[in-house]
Amino acid sequence: MDTVRQNKILIIEDEDGMAQLLKERLESVGYEVHTEASGKSGLSYAVEYRPNLVILDLKLPDMGGYDVCRELRRLSSPWEIPVLMLTAMGQPIDQLRGFAHGADAYLTKPFEPTELLKTVALLLGQVAIT
Repeated sequence: MDTVRQNKILIIEDEDGMAQLLKERLESVGYEVHTEASGKSGLSYAVEYRPNLVILDLKLPDMGGYDVCRELRRLSSPWEIPVLMLTAMGQPIDQLRGFAHGADAYLTKPFEPTELLKTVALLLGQVAIT
């Protein structure tokens, strides 16, 4: 579990209830989690603290999640940060756009908690936690 604790996850989600649910679920298995409610504040945090993973909603109050993801890719070079888009936008075109803008994984809400944990573990190069 030490490798889990060493991983910092940034959640960029403007819905407080969802952000808190994600935070609690990830912290319950030992991840260090920080939340931001806007794209701009999330980008600032990512640049300063370099989390190991970003979980990103697409509908944010100040900028779209696709734009946040593209900017994360630009700002994180040469260091790479995996991005998991977690959104209610579940159409195939939304997923294609997500991957085209740099997402490493795409899950839709509502989601299964075990699927979230498995995806996070895979993106962090760990054995999936169930």
